[in-house]
Amino acid sequence: MIRKIYYSIGLVVLVIAIAITWLAYDIKQFMSTEMSIPPEGLIVKVESGSNLTRIANHLHDIKAITQPRYLIWYARWTSQASKIHIGEYELKAGSTPETFLTKIAKGNVIQYSVTIVEGWSFSQVLDALKRNEHVSQTLTNKTNKQIMSTLNQSGLHPEGRFMPDTYHFPRGEKDIDILKRAFRSMEKYLHTKWDDRDVGIPIKNTYEALILASIVEKETGLASERSAIAGVFSRRLNKRMRLQSDPTVIYGMGARYKGNIRRSDLKQETPYNTYRIFGLPPTPIAMPGRDAINAVLHPEEGASLYFVAKGDGSHYFSSTLKEHNNAVIKYQLKGRKKSFSSFKAGGE
Repeated sequence: MIRKIYYSIGLVVLVIAIAITWLAYDIKQFMSTEMSIPPEGLIVKVESGSNLTRIANHLHDIKAITQPRYLIWYARWTSQASKIHIGEYELKAGSTPETFLTKIAKGNVIQYSVTIVEGWSFSQVLDALKRNEHVSQTLTNKTNKQIMSTLNQSGLHPEGRFMPDTYHFPRGEKDIDILKRAFRSMEKYLHTKWDDRDVGIPIKNTYEALILASIVEKETGLASERSAIAGVFSRRLNKRMRLQSDPTVIYGMGARYKGNIRRSDLKQETPYNTYRIFGLPPTPIAMPGRDAINAVLHPEEGASLYFVAKGDGSHYFSSTLKEHNNAVIKYQLKGRKKSFSSFKAGGE
């Protein structure tokens, strides 16, 4: 009798062991089998409050998987059920339940992007963030002063403070958080490069470097000319010559600028009219990129004090006023001699 009981128990244990082994094998097969995903792929949204049961049932409802319980059990056995991250996940054809589980456990969400372009103004940066449908808008109707206060940078002028770059983020990232990253990136780059600056440049601190770099950025048509243009401005500053840069005048004109600078505009008294003031304007006029900052900190050596646009994106550089005037006649006036401002630093 006892022998029969032991035999029965042993048989039950064996059956259970076989069942568990089969179940484990079946789950393993399921986890490594391709999900039913359309050729164009599938986006799965894991929202706040979602749990693995809800996610697995959703995948079953859309016929992406056949055994939602297997996914739940496997996640629990591997301790991944409690590591789910909210966000959007892209599943491509060929994805398996295991690759999907790994994605949501590691938080490998879909990344969107927004690009801050070299030479943009702060208003253009805000507009790009506003137009990006994947960015959560928190700065609507806020003034520049309020935005800087939200960034814990009260009292700072926003122009030039945000590093041009492409910033990646998950759907729903706040606009202010992207600005924080761009601000920190600019601050870090400036302070990292400052200690390696050339000796003798007419720049006293990182903010002055930012101001001059923004002017170089706006004056440059060709990337290869940044250092040369920075060299012209550096020499003019060292010689106590006015910078006479059109982009600074345009920035100072604001909404009054309609595409052309008139002689009366050059005579207008504004803090940004470098035809009237000596030295740098009070703030940057745009977002300078890394190359423009490097150019200002390492300007090209030489004797040129003037440059004029040639009409093809490049500039002609001159070391004397006479040579510069002749270049203006050739490239700007198409060979016609007439009265013009003969002491410009930049091109029109």
